[in-house]
Amino acid sequence: MISNIWGSLRSRESVTYIICGVLTTAVDWITHRILWHMGAEYQVSTAVSWAAAVLFAFVSNKFWVFQSFEVKPKQMWKEFVSFAACRVATFLITMAGMIIMVGMLHWNEFFGKLIVSGASMVLNYIPSKLFIFKKTGDGRSRDGE
Repeated sequence: MISNIWGSLRSRESVTYIICGVLTTAVDWITHRILWHMGAEYQVSTAVSWAAAVLFAFVSNKFWVFQSFEVKPKQMWKEFVSFAACRVATFLITMAGMIIMVGMLHWNEFFGKLIVSGASMVLNYIPSKLFIFKKTGDGRSRDGE
């Protein structure tokens, strides 16, 4: 499993994942900063920016990174629910990290956001690659027809 992940780090998929990760992070950060400038509490801006980033990440990862072109509603819904469930785990890590770093330790919010964004990008790749957008031997999505 580790060698499989290591091998994929040198592929087109890993490059597009990094690009999409950077763009997803931009969606997250831009949304977060807009809400912050509007006076939203860091918890609210973190939650809303996370949701916007998840929607963007799902679409970009599905079609561009993992090239899962199945668009039947049942399959799309299954992928989205799995994708969102994995992202909930990293959201909880993100929120806990922000509460600890900003709320308890009084670190700079930008620095805290930088740390949790990097950790989330790494933690999100594995379930997307191995479970959510997994291909069969013929290159189709796991549940594609």
